[in-house]
Amino acid sequence: MACRLAESSFLFMGPPQSPIRSHRFAPLNPPGSYLLKWEKLSRTRNKHQRCLVTLRKTNVVQAVATPVAPFPVDSAEHRKQLSEKYGFRQIGESLPANVTLRNIVETLPKKVFEIDDVKAWKSVFISVTSYALGLFMISKAPWYLLPLAWAWTGTAVTGFFVIGHDCAHKSFSRNKLVEDIVGTLAFLPLIYPYEPWRFKHDWHHAKTNMLEEDTAWHPVKMEEFDSSPAFRKAIVYGYGPLRPLMSISHWLIWHFGLKKFRPSEQKRVNISLACVFAFMGIGWPLIVYQTGIMGWIKFWLMPWLGYHFWMSTFTMVHHTAPHIPFKSSENWNAAQAQLNGTVHCDYPRWIEILCHDINVHIPHHISVRIPSYNLRAAHKSLQENWGKYLNEATWNWRLMKTILTICHVYSEEKNYVAFDELAPEESQPITFLKRVMPDYA
Repeated sequence: MACRLAESSFLFMGPPQSPIRSHRFAPLNPPGSYLLKWEKLSRTRNKHQRCLVTLRKTNVVQAVATPVAPFPVDSAEHRKQLSEKYGFRQIGESLPANVTLRNIVETLPKKVFEIDDVKAWKSVFISVTSYALGLFMISKAPWYLLPLAWAWTGTAVTGFFVIGHDCAHKSFSRNKLVEDIVGTLAFLPLIYPYEPWRFKHDWHHAKTNMLEEDTAWHPVKMEEFDSSPAFRKAIVYGYGPLRPLMSISHWLIWHFGLKKFRPSEQKRVNISLACVFAFMGIGWPLIVYQTGIMGWIKFWLMPWLGYHFWMSTFTMVHHTAPHIPFKSSENWNAAQAQLNGTVHCDYPRWIEILCHDINVHIPHHISVRIPSYNLRAAHKSLQENWGKYLNEATWNWRLMKTILTICHVYSEEKNYVAFDELAPEESQPITFLKRVMPDYA
């Protein structure tokens, strides 16, 4: 290839010179990145000179191509560029392979593991009152303000999920029976069976970002993408424009089939399923009886969809980015997956309050025994001791656009390959998102 200097002008001391325009230089070096330097030559030509630009006087210059080393893959400058490109505040360094999860846990202050009953029940009070306020807003709001009321109520009911989440991790109360009762009740408005979710979620923590075993979202495998045209179209929509609601399919697939659970787990699974079906069989008819079908849509369905928006969005952001790998079991490292493979993301403060800091997520993956009300103190400790390894972001459109338009099919070398790279003619939903989604960071 010839390197081209188009419309370039060079300033030299002495009389004004005419600008140099559109000169081509043949390469003297192999392909790569080079820095062009201008060096003065003697007037004697030889057979090796290729790129000469003669000025009006006696000076002759040569374009010398000097190799410039690219930024190392894990250099600070490279990570800074990726942060800007993907919408992150910081992309962390790779954690050394000899660091264990225990090494990280031992740096956390003991107080972050302490259960505080007052703080635990305060979170219940916040969720119950904010949810009740949301239902009141729905009942009084004119039709054009209903979306705002649904957004508030859907976010408030997400707080119920976080309370049940703490109960499932045994970080809500010292009384385990109380935890099981509170967790089951907190999940009922969401139609989530508590025990099935707990069993599958524990597996997610044990196998975070492990390609086959992680029960949360993971990249699409190539064999899935190629399995059938109909399934490919469904995946393109599911991992593209419908991804902010894809936790609905995850909820259906993972939590209602008894065959997915061990025989020793099935008794508790059956109890949870019975509670969920009882809520549906009693609660839904009561809502319809009091408010009609439209009331069921207004008071239950729309807030439930709002919850799934947050459930999908939070889960996406927690573990999905072009630089975060999913690894096979033989190459997986627990400390790297939990510290390097988890993302801290700041949302508007009202969302953080209603959702009980669930997005302060890195310490939760370091130890599930940390209650939600201690996550911020634990994260501060991680910043002090392991800050250079952390992935951190503030929610922004560029971050979401990156996830929805790039993080699709698994690649061992690149982590992800976008659908529109593999099948551009079938990826119109992805090209549409690239065109219409904002790119603000």
